[in-house]
Formats: sequence, structure tokens, C-alpha cells
Amino acid sequence: MSNNQFRRGELYFVITGVANTALARRLQRYFREHALDLTVEQWSVLVHLWKQDGVSQQELCNKTYRDKPSITRLVDNLEREGLVTRVASKEDRRINLIYLTDHGKGLRDLSMQLAHQTLLDGLEGVPAEDIEVTRRVLTRVYENLSLVVSNAE
Repeated sequence: MSNNQFRRGELYFVITGVANTALARRLQRYFREHALDLTVEQWSVLVHLWKQDGVSQQELCNKTYRDKPSITRLVDNLEREGLVTRVASKEDRRINLIYLTDHGKGLRDLSMQLAHQTLLDGLEGVPAEDIEVTRRVLTRVYENLSLVVSNAE
């Protein structure tokens, strides 16, 4: 362990996991309070479709860090709720492209406002400098581990 402040017994991934869970629970509560029949997991898939509509289920796996069965279940539920539709790729009919419906597109603004409010709630009282340092550190951790995974594959 070079040049860092890690001490035996301090499990930072537990702290970040608990913080993530608290944020997800708050967001889910806001969804319920605003009558959005949507889970945080479903929302995370929609976020990627709002950025780029018409991606394959495999691309959604990669973007959301979920396995194929999880994405299939989430897309099934989103389709059942009328938020997305599957369309077979013209290049390869084995590949389904996932597109937002008008209803799915319509959830964007309110759900993103609620996500923004959730972050504001979570970061209340945290100085901007600390937020920036945390962002940089977590980005570096992600990059370090992504390189390890990429090199191992």
C-alpha cells in the first residue's frame, strides 16, 4: 500500500456501498411520493437510453454493469410497463435494440429532477472542495480497476 491513507479495518467500499444504498432508498422514496411507478434499477437503464436510444441489451449490460439475465428482467419489466420496446436489429436479427416509448421519454424530466434533489440531500453540508476530491478519488479507483479488468480479459 503505497502513498495512501488506508488502514487495516477501514473498508471504504463498505462506506461507499452504504452511501449508495442510502441514495437509492431516498430516490425510490421520491419516486413513490411522485407516483412514479419505477424502481431505481429500472431508472438506471432509462438514464442510459435517454443518453442514447436504440442500444442493444448487451450495450445496456456494459453500461449498467449488470449481467445479461438482470438486463433481460429489467427490460422485460420496462416493456411490460410500456416504457421501452424491443426491435430486432436489421443487421443481426438475433440482437434486440431497446427503444424508449413516448411514455418512457416522458419520465425523464421529473425523474432527473428527483435524482438531482436526492444528490442535494446527500451532499448537504459537504464543502464543494470535498465533493471534488471525492469525485477525483472515486474516478481514479474506477480507472485503476477498469484497467485491471481490461488487462485480465
